Amino acid sequence: MHEWKQHKPWFDEECLGFLDQRKRGKMKWIDNLNSVRREVSRYFRNKMKEYFRAKIEELEANSKIHNIRDLYRGINDFKKGYQP
Repeated sequence: MHEWKQHKPWFDEECLGFLDQRKRGKMKWIDNLNSVRREVSRYFRNKMKEYFRAKIEELEANSKIHNIRDLYRGINDFKKGYQP
């Protein structure tokens, strides 16, 4: 184990135990936060893919039935984004 320099005379082995306990608690909290963040990112990514897949299918349907106005409106929405 690492030998501590005695800058604080009151700091003993019990304090080291509490320090390690705090460190383990932080690491557990960070691991939990990272797993939740990863799960949320995955959900958003899948939701976005699903949305774009549906939008592309809609554009394909407009192309097949020769609904040119809605086709180009949909294409311009992709290019320019939403404009009020």
